[in-house]
Amino acid sequence: METLPLYLLLGVFAGTLAGLLGVGGGLVMVPVLVFIFQGQAMSGAVIMHMALGTSLAIIMLTSLSSIRAHHQRGAVLWSVCGCLTPGIVLGALSGAVVADALPDAVLKPLFGIFELLVALQMWLGVRPSMQRSLPDWPGMSVAGWVIGSVSAIVGIGGGTLTVPFLTWCRIGIHNAVATSAACGLPIAVAGTLGFIATGWNETGLPDMSSGYVYWPAFAAVAITSILFAPLGARLAHALPADRLKKFFAIFLAILGVRMLVA
Repeated sequence: METLPLYLLLGVFAGTLAGLLGVGGGLVMVPVLVFIFQGQAMSGAVIMHMALGTSLAIIMLTSLSSIRAHHQRGAVLWSVCGCLTPGIVLGALSGAVVADALPDAVLKPLFGIFELLVALQMWLGVRPSMQRSLPDWPGMSVAGWVIGSVSAIVGIGGGTLTVPFLTWCRIGIHNAVATSAACGLPIAVAGTLGFIATGWNETGLPDMSSGYVYWPAFAAVAITSILFAPLGARLAHALPADRLKKFFAIFLAILGVRMLVA
């Protein structure tokens, strides 16, 4: 399979970045998967949906190692994660339904704009100030639904949304990052199931896929990303964080622009 080296390389890059910067990898995996799928001559009508669904499936596995590391440090606020999870699951499932209804011509620029906004936020280092305490259960459910639905539509683990929300609610940054990592698993699981279900009877799907999840890409990217995440974590302690974030912001901006003009 001529695309196997590309999938393995993507996993190396996404895994290293995940360990280095604490990102889930979806912001990198989705656009690169789109480019690889285009090279495979996959049907243009489903390429973006396949990239989103496959990205979420990969995040199911990669999030587990992140959760384990944060839990060992006692940083995950499991009660907060539990309050957000019902809304997250419903949001991720509904996000998959919305994504299924949108054509690639809409999903691609939508993703590109989202990625450019994340790049700008990372470049400027903007963080919300602590304004209020956590809302009650209905408020947490609504917040979880928004986080889950947006994350599913753009194929990410939700950290770019969950961390700012928790920080705004007076949660310390370390606990916010750790709890966000834990929330990434229900987003990925529900989103993956949603993309499998909504794409089940879709025409033009490639072989070895279930709905909008392409299993060869899932297996190859997941294996190398899991293997290289510890390397990224070690590099994080040896390299300047501010410069790394600036570099990553530029890289995300390039990917975002590429998605807008693709």
